[in-house]
Amino acid sequence: MKVGIIGNGLVGSTAAYALMMRRSANEIVMVDANQKRATAEAADIQHAVPFIHAADVYNGTYKDLSGSKIIIIAAGASQKPGETRLALLERNALILEEIISKSIENTPDAIFIIATNPVDIITHLASIIAEKFGVPSSRVIGTGTTLDTARFRSLLGKYLGVDAQHVHGYVIGEHGDSEVLVWSSIGVGGIPLNDFIKFRGLDFNDDVKKRIDGDVRNAAYKIIDGKGSTHYGIGGAIVRLVDVIARDSRAILTVCTRTNNIEGVDDVTVSLPHLISGNGEFGTLPLKLNDEEKAGLQRSAKIIRDKIDEYFSRRG
Repeated sequence: MKVGIIGNGLVGSTAAYALMMRRSANEIVMVDANQKRATAEAADIQHAVPFIHAADVYNGTYKDLSGSKIIIIAAGASQKPGETRLALLERNALILEEIISKSIENTPDAIFIIATNPVDIITHLASIIAEKFGVPSSRVIGTGTTLDTARFRSLLGKYLGVDAQHVHGYVIGEHGDSEVLVWSSIGVGGIPLNDFIKFRGLDFNDDVKKRIDGDVRNAAYKIIDGKGSTHYGIGGAIVRLVDVIARDSRAILTVCTRTNNIEGVDDVTVSLPHLISGNGEFGTLPLKLNDEEKAGLQRSAKIIRDKIDEYFSRRG
């Protein structure tokens, strides 16, 4: 399978390396405005190919994207220490239309995976642009809270003393400060969380929940403060999405896609559990939320919608 990656900074390059290491693609095209960087990154990854599996990794132009099943968009400025994801909007939205239009011109049937932050709003804008070229919103998928959900499950699994793969819980809403951890529907190996806690004889109080919530919500800020950027976790999330689409495995992932209405907020893009198929987004799960979670999701959706409105009002 052929995959194109636009934006070969830390996120794009990490995704390319992870794709090769996981054997998710046998052809990877790396496209970046900085062709010297793209050439170097592609060559470095290609030199690791003999240790893993046969794959062709090279830098190219938009024309070289032809025939790609998936286009990953990781282009844009990195998040600065102390900067919110929403503050990135105006810096990263400027380059989006050129990327989408040139990509569709050369590979009109591709599925787009958006990793550029703020991912909810960038995915929303990408969907609007793609629709002008006849590409449905189901083929424009943001990584959303896929990584946040993984962090949530990992921390829960560590505290509960169980493999995180058996922990089922979601982080929904904005990929950022207003995200909502859905505590009400967590299951462990098919058992409700409260029953599992009793079975293990664990002390699981509000302080524990608050600590896990804080660790999930502030993870990116702590990493950025320590080393300037995050790229391994999101690289893993991107590869998981690519695998699901490539294998048509119908996995449930908390990605973000443009949605008509979320808790009374019209035409907005935030994360919810979606069924992902080989053709893209296949449907949203009817997730049951309590009143507090519904209010949190509504607040999160309104934050994103307000920023979208603000962006368009500034553009006139």
